Amino acid sequence: MNEPTSPRPRQVCVVVTARPSYSRVKTALAAIAAHPDLDLHLVVAASALLDRYGSVIDQIEADGFPIAAHVHMVVEGENPTSMAKTTGLGLLELATTFDHLEPDVVVTVADRFETIATAVAASFMNIPLAHVQGGEVSGNIDEKVRHAITKLADVHFVATELAGERVVRMGEDPATVHVTGCPSVDLAMAARDGSRLSFDPTEEYGGVGADIDLDQPYVIVLQHPVTTERDDAKAQVEATLHAITDSGHQALWFWPNVDAGSDATSRGIRAFRETHEPGRIRFFKNLSPAHFLELLIHSAAIVGNSSVAIRECAYLGVPAVNIGTRQGGRERGANVVDVGHDATEIRAAVDAQVARGRTAPDPLYGKGDAGLRIAELLAEVPLSIEKRLAY
Repeated sequence: MNEPTSPRPRQVCVVVTARPSYSRVKTALAAIAAHPDLDLHLVVAASALLDRYGSVIDQIEADGFPIAAHVHMVVEGENPTSMAKTTGLGLLELATTFDHLEPDVVVTVADRFETIATAVAASFMNIPLAHVQGGEVSGNIDEKVRHAITKLADVHFVATELAGERVVRMGEDPATVHVTGCPSVDLAMAARDGSRLSFDPTEEYGGVGADIDLDQPYVIVLQHPVTTERDDAKAQVEATLHAITDSGHQALWFWPNVDAGSDATSRGIRAFRETHEPGRIRFFKNLSPAHFLELLIHSAAIVGNSSVAIRECAYLGVPAVNIGTRQGGRERGANVVDVGHDATEIRAAVDAQVARGRTAPDPLYGKGDAGLRIAELLAEVPLSIEKRLAY
């Protein structure tokens, strides 16, 4: 008599479209790959494949994740038209990829503009869609994309209780909404205990600019363009450059992402670097998530408009100066102060935050087990493509 066959593992396709998206889902990828009832199919797409925006392919492969597909979809231009065309091309290419992989569920991460292509392709192909980090509030085009994906998604892995409440208020079935925390906080928890840096970023990654003495205080700067303010991107980054230079703080400055306006942000950085020759700033394209977190942990503060200042740095207690509207409305810990695009205001806030020092760790965005919880839920939750407005 034949023994009954074990059920086929669920085929989980995770789409990573940008450098920060990988760090936001890395621990979930590891947990999915290790789960006996799940098979991981990792798709790497969009700016995550481009070296000038910090390609993460080498990091992904070094971490041991096989890549099921590469999806080239970025249209050059860094403007609203190229963003729309990139998204359209992504819809075409991801549909082909999903048709080939035949996943049981597709996982999309956060709210970058091109991630809506993942959501539309999966939904139109009758593949259940799981969304990580819905229900949050911010500025930028991300706000519209995030909530549109929520309405297309069938399963929701949200980072906070308030985010979960918002998703339910949007008409989603409460049974499909799971408060898991943010997987990027898992990495922060794992990295927080090192007493000193385990690497030299200049030796490891090169970069350009001044030599930084990492035994002395330094700040991290990460400023992206705001798509709805792209005409101001160059002036906005120049204000931050002047503030950091005039403050005299050592700084490690990281390149912007591929959003509309990033070309102007990049031009502003290059022009300032050539005309002012800042003597205490070094510029980098990209670091591995673990190395970036190490630098954050040992930094005096983070400056700019990246969500890492809101998420990971709340958990780590790293002082943050959030500039402008890009993170407007996002839940904050006590580590954050908000300023406008004014060099004097930015400099004063940076000086105050550096002098203030660490804040108490805040588990607002999770306690370090989000990746495991997401994998467990992907193995267990009912998967359906049928949706009705819950009211």
